[in-house]
Amino acid sequence: MTVIGVAIVVASAFAWAQVPIDKVAEGKKAFLDVARVLQSPRCVNCHPVGDRPMQGDAGKAHTQNISRRTVAAGVLCTTCHQTKNSEEIGIAGGPPGAPNWGLPPIDTPMVFQGKTANALCLQLNDIKQTNGKDLEALVEHVSHDKLVLWGWSPGGNRTLPPLTHEQFVKAFRTWVDSGAACP
Repeated sequence: MTVIGVAIVVASAFAWAQVPIDKVAEGKKAFLDVARVLQSPRCVNCHPVGDRPMQGDAGKAHTQNISRRTVAAGVLCTTCHQTKNSEEIGIAGGPPGAPNWGLPPIDTPMVFQGKTANALCLQLNDIKQTNGKDLEALVEHVSHDKLVLWGWSPGGNRTLPPLTHEQFVKAFRTWVDSGAACP
């Protein structure tokens, strides 16, 4: 089998195998922007390696020693993280907040920290790793989930992701429309 034949055999397992090559290339390029956002502190702090969330732009371990074990013991993230940023409720420099604040489920932790763009792409393509969300559900999630939207209005002195939310959703959609082709 030639190298081209091998590529076709391997590619046929992926949705992008039936997408025009220029659209696949566009999707791969768009995913590099998606990955930049997913690996920004606004996302990676709650999608870390291990069971401890991080905080701040430097990604320091959570100062209250919070972990999935703490949550399992009954100390929920929402004990301190309210539905709004602390500044919005009159507490300067307090915890950030958004509806449903918390880590992804333990059985699908959606780790973004330290992964290559290709590894992130493969993870998002695997419904077993996305808490049952298919690609369209992921588009909905990144477009409208209030916890995701918080990343673009994090309060305090927190940095914003490297793209606007509109640019991020557009890149995410371009990637999905490419058959979710991985770089």
